[in-house]
Amino acid sequence: QVQLVESGGGLGQAGGSLRLSCAASAGTFSSYAMGWFRQAPGKEREFVARIGWSGITTYYADSVKGRFTISRDNAKNTVYLRMNSLKPEDTAVYYCAAGRVATNNPRPYDYWGQGTQVTVAS
Repeated sequence: QVQLVESGGGLGQAGGSLRLSCAASAGTFSSYAMGWFRQAPGKEREFVARIGWSGITTYYADSVKGRFTISRDNAKNTVYLRMNSLKPEDTAVYYCAAGRVATNNPRPYDYWGQGTQVTVAS
């Protein structure tokens, strides 16, 4: 069982930056691929970014490519999402997820955090 706890959300300004963190409870964190997803009101959960277990392979949604950076520190059991050049359309609840397979599809992920709200003011 892996417990994930997100932090770092809040109110940001358009053009500004925020950094989200996701701390995992499991010592086997380094064996999991990690993903960030988001869900805006009235919309389906959508893929944001993912990173392989080693941290070498990353992949981003087109909507955040060049603005967001996903990284991980396996020694700290933590994955990060650095969000730059924020836009009001980035407003959503952001979730981190852990799974055995790195994919843009949320279904294969086994564990999810509770989510953290990000609101971007124009």
